[in-house]
Amino acid sequence: MPTHAWRVTAAATLAAGMLATAACSGDGDGKKKTADGTPEVKPLKWGDCEAPTAAQGGGQAPPKDWQCATLDVPLDYAKPEGETIPIALIRAKARDQKNRLGSLVFNFGGPGGSGISTLPGAAKEYEALRARYDLVSFDPRGVGGSDPVLCENDKQLDQYFSEDSSPETPEEEKAFVENIRAYQEACEKNSAELLPHVGTENAARDLDRIRQALGDEKLNYFGISYGTELGGVYAHLFPKNVGRAVFDAVVDPTKTAEESALGQAKGFQLALGNFAQDCVDRGDECRLQGSTPKEIEANIIKLQKALAAKPIPGIGDRMLTETQATNGIAQALYSKELWPLLEQGLDEAEGGQGQLLMALSDALNGRDQQGRYSNIGAANTAINCVDDKERYTLEQTKAKLAEFRAASPVFGDLLGWAMMSCTGWPVAGTWETPDVSAPGSEPILVIGNTGDPATPYEGAHKMVERLGPGVGVELTYKGEGHGAYNSGDPCVQKAVNTYLLDGEPPADGTVCTAAPDPTAPPGTPEAPTPA
Repeated sequence: MPTHAWRVTAAATLAAGMLATAACSGDGDGKKKTADGTPEVKPLKWGDCEAPTAAQGGGQAPPKDWQCATLDVPLDYAKPEGETIPIALIRAKARDQKNRLGSLVFNFGGPGGSGISTLPGAAKEYEALRARYDLVSFDPRGVGGSDPVLCENDKQLDQYFSEDSSPETPEEEKAFVENIRAYQEACEKNSAELLPHVGTENAARDLDRIRQALGDEKLNYFGISYGTELGGVYAHLFPKNVGRAVFDAVVDPTKTAEESALGQAKGFQLALGNFAQDCVDRGDECRLQGSTPKEIEANIIKLQKALAAKPIPGIGDRMLTETQATNGIAQALYSKELWPLLEQGLDEAEGGQGQLLMALSDALNGRDQQGRYSNIGAANTAINCVDDKERYTLEQTKAKLAEFRAASPVFGDLLGWAMMSCTGWPVAGTWETPDVSAPGSEPILVIGNTGDPATPYEGAHKMVERLGPGVGVELTYKGEGHGAYNSGDPCVQKAVNTYLLDGEPPADGTVCTAAPDPTAPPGTPEAPTPA
């Protein structure tokens, strides 16, 4: 059963009357406040870090030179003196403190991903940036260590994620709708007070309070996937507070929830075709049957149908269903490094063993080997549903399925039916698309990847357009996987590092091309393409 785990679209509403500045001022009661009426932000008290909690995804404690802190922010920015919630932060201090540029704040996407558990594991990829930046990340409100949204328990989630998410009969449709309703009722029961306040606009306001607590005049920011949308909303709210910012794997800010889901169906289908072509090109080395990409795809569809009729053994006593297999395939398309696992997993599943595809599905859904789920699924749904205005009926969803299936024979059904994830949600959605216009902002480097399955390439150009003249600087990476910087491509990394460290963005329209194979020369820049 999908939540919005593949969908990185979200939206937010800007509260009327809020000011987009954060200079400190005083008032009649003698308490210092920021210009938007919220209490003054105090410096953070950093201390030792503990191992990530199950809600954050678990794992080992970060190295001893990492530090953690908590920042209290208003639960409801319309009531700034009211109840607060904690925002959990983590940092690794810059190596060269003498030439330190400030903090570089990361959001790795989701929505619902824990920055506390993600940044330490990814830090080696950003070592060049740590030379002069404190690397900082956080759990957004509703996520991990920041008052997490809670829905169903681990046992219930095992059942939830195994249910049929592409129903074909009235009975299956009824079970599908009931499964969604039960999940939503659990969210409301366990997190009713929090649900109205976990949207992207509130997270952006939290981000500015993080900036103040870090002592930075401007926010230096690296947003990936949904993090680009959060960054865009922040830039709209606080354009004068934007420092050096990078958006990688860009969410299209012009698309509705339905349009984004359809675009993602096309994106994952494109990535699957690229995977299949790579398999064909390797000839006898490829473990999959089929002499063309279409034949490989046909065998995958055949496997899906077989699993719909009869699941196969997965991990432990769990059986691999069609939904879990499709989730596992999608997870492996996020990075070209996972293609060998996808090939192996498909080959084993065709032989009746579903352990590897189930492990990939578990990774997508935030389940660890002990059977504990992080709260990424709950937070993902809660954030998207308070952001996305649309609510689709069963009839509207069924009417769109043909279009989704045409976009992707493999993923269309699952993504089409996922349009109903917010139907019946206890909190109303707020808008169709976010406003990311940011006149007066410093340049923002916006990177699109032509082979990105989750955030299709076209979204980068749309983000540049919506940021406004003189703000977005577009860079294209001709490669595979979700995101560009983390591909390791030297051309992309040089462009990003030069901007963040030296303040020099690349020419708008620069193109970086990935090497065709590991033995080929590294990616090289091409002349900028016309806008």
